[in-house]
Amino acid sequence: MRNIFVLFLLLIGTLSVKAQNNNTNNTGKITGKVTDSVTKMPVDYATVSIFKQGSKSPFNGTVTDPKGNFKIDGIPDGDFYVTIAFLGYNGKTVVHVTVGNGSKTASLGNVLLDPVQNQLKEVSITAHAATVENKIDKLVYNPANDLTTQGGVALDVLQKVPMVTVDINGNVELMGNSNIQFLINGKPSTIFGSSITDALQAIPASQIKNIEVITNPGAKYQASGTGGIINIILKDNNVQGVNGSVNLNAGTRLENGSFNINAKKGKVGISAFFSGNGNLASATPSSGTRTSHSGNPDTVTNLNQNGISNFTRSGYRSGLNFTWDISPKDALTASFNFNHFGNKSNGFVDYDQSTFSPVSSLLADTTSINHNSSRFSVNANEYGLNYKKTFSKEDQELDINFQYSNETNTNNYSQEQDYTNVIHPAIGSVGNNPGTEKQTEITVDYTQPVTKGFTIETGGRIDIDNISNTVVTDTLGAGGAYSFNPKQSYGFNYSQKVYALYLSTTFSLFNKFFDGKAGLREEYTTSTTDYPNTTIPSYGILAPSFVLSHKLDKTETIKVSYSYRLERPEYRSLNPFYNISDPHNITTGDPNLKPELGHNFELGYNKSFDKGANVYVAAFYRYNTDDIQQFSYLDSALTIGGTTYRNVLLTKSYNLGREATEGINLYGSLPVGKLTFRSNMFFADRISSTPGLPQTSGFMYRINLNTSYEFAKDLAAEFFINYRSSQKGIQGTNPAFYFYNFAVRKQFMNKKMSVGLTAANFLHQYINVQSTTFGPNFDSSSLRQIPLRSFGVSLMYKFGKLEFKKEKEPQDNNPPVPDDTNGGGGGGTSGGKGK
Repeated sequence: MRNIFVLFLLLIGTLSVKAQNNNTNNTGKITGKVTDSVTKMPVDYATVSIFKQGSKSPFNGTVTDPKGNFKIDGIPDGDFYVTIAFLGYNGKTVVHVTVGNGSKTASLGNVLLDPVQNQLKEVSITAHAATVENKIDKLVYNPANDLTTQGGVALDVLQKVPMVTVDINGNVELMGNSNIQFLINGKPSTIFGSSITDALQAIPASQIKNIEVITNPGAKYQASGTGGIINIILKDNNVQGVNGSVNLNAGTRLENGSFNINAKKGKVGISAFFSGNGNLASATPSSGTRTSHSGNPDTVTNLNQNGISNFTRSGYRSGLNFTWDISPKDALTASFNFNHFGNKSNGFVDYDQSTFSPVSSLLADTTSINHNSSRFSVNANEYGLNYKKTFSKEDQELDINFQYSNETNTNNYSQEQDYTNVIHPAIGSVGNNPGTEKQTEITVDYTQPVTKGFTIETGGRIDIDNISNTVVTDTLGAGGAYSFNPKQSYGFNYSQKVYALYLSTTFSLFNKFFDGKAGLREEYTTSTTDYPNTTIPSYGILAPSFVLSHKLDKTETIKVSYSYRLERPEYRSLNPFYNISDPHNITTGDPNLKPELGHNFELGYNKSFDKGANVYVAAFYRYNTDDIQQFSYLDSALTIGGTTYRNVLLTKSYNLGREATEGINLYGSLPVGKLTFRSNMFFADRISSTPGLPQTSGFMYRINLNTSYEFAKDLAAEFFINYRSSQKGIQGTNPAFYFYNFAVRKQFMNKKMSVGLTAANFLHQYINVQSTTFGPNFDSSSLRQIPLRSFGVSLMYKFGKLEFKKEKEPQDNNPPVPDDTNGGGGGGTSGGKGK
């Protein structure tokens, strides 16, 4: 795999030479800033279009960023006219904009738009962003035009995101690492603490605006998550007026719906949402075999099992958001969210266990049946308060955020194993496992521009996490009655505090030859638990990070990045409770686990072509120490709280040495007429080095293809297929799987309403998932048949009336602070020195 990096560097070098020899006729640019003439606030998402003189069709254009700025590269020499427009404002035209004649940059300065003073009737705003945007420190995936995810959930969207892989069980990896920090709108959420898979199943795809992938997060972000950060940005609307949307989906496997409403009048805005979803009941057949060796002389035990599990999942989310623009430079936001999700299952497993002597004589043959059920649920309340202050100096900003969450969860199970061919008392248990988690987060961030091209960011953060868990277990007695078992019942309390400070810079070097970000973050962690004879040592980490980007030309960018991060053990890995819901496969945790530490390196290359084609290549290398992984070993007789379980596979989390992962991700999009092709290919080799075990190398790949066709402006279809290979681990092989989706969407009423049809794995009722596990004295294999075939219909409707009446900004008696990053603004639409 290291040869990949050599070839990649040779490729970049060749492209760099080519870039130096490119024709330089199209190297001009047009810049400017768009501002409301009354409030003097920036106008974001204004449309800027460039026309050749005498033409009625633009040949280039863009939209303004949240600060009203715009820059359009790749402009040839010549004389043009530029139009600037946004709904609710009178448009403006700059009639003569010249590029060339000694200057490759034409600055329009500060363009003032006059607001329309009357209210508008119902309107619809449509903005199209590229499906994948490559920014200096992140990759952004925009799912707005993904038809196959309509009616789906967040996991369906993540299947399409470059550098992200999702396995058949809903486990997510970023660049081959599952230790990911998930954020919602840039902030942590307690819903990811209990079950990431269930939480991602509870977020409808219709609620997602975009997904940010940050493989090497900067110092401003928490240092936790050796895999990086996935930030799910939910849809919002901050324009004046009342507007909203309704999304409904009905299907044979998944049903969901969502409702959003936003209202803003003057300086005050309020929004509310509700979404819910449910996986309909499905039956998953399974089978497996395990061969184990024990004793001296050696005996062989074969355990064969066949069963069916019936499974359902459901969840809903709701929230309120309140915004108040106290002044043009002060804003306050308050939010409340309620989250509920859960799942339940029931089924049976038939066991046939045979034991043989060293000379293959049958010593014992036992058959039994195990009936089991489980129920898991989470209720979480989240409260947030944010204050943001801007200053007269461009980009100077203070951000203070407070967030508190309170979660209650329950995890109940029952299992009873009855023997059918021997006289043996039944073994059974019933467990009730309630818990709570309370999180408090306080952050302060400050941004100070120093000079043009150099900005300093600094801040601090405090995280307080308190977890309480209780286990109450009843076991089946010889008389056939269940009674409380104090030896399998206990309480476990855990508290963690993290204190952090950071310093970060954004800069340009060598006349903008390099753009970059670099920073340093310090975090100090203290943890306590009431588990007997356990003291968790405090620890600190000094985490550097940087990213450097260089434009080879207007269409090509290369960047290199590095970050040092840690993965704190999650609560489920720390909890010492024995999960005995399956008496032949028992799991437990270790409160003495240490954090995993990781070095992440990445080299990326992006190339855009005429007519919309795009290629992004990323090569990476990741090295972790004190790697946290689960390890299983066979125990012929495991006694827990007075009950002996035989032929048990016990699984526990350990710090298992070192892990190195290297690989490459290839993403490309190609529009051909009304057809658009997108493909994402991921190749990685993971090498695990564990003391006492042989070194393990596991190669894997993921390839998908997305094809869409636009029959008309309001009618389109899409097909998506994804394949993920198997991968060898330290104790077995993770399964390979594939799936495919087809969808069609018809839009009505000027795209305010749409109806879609979806079909997933429509040719196959089941996906066969085979996996293996092995250890020093056992080998096992399993097969699960997962029902993924489904058909669905979805409906979307947008409504609203937008008002653009602006209030005059109060008089500011303080003189503006000189801005070293801006050479001055213009009062008109041309002339003046732009940013």
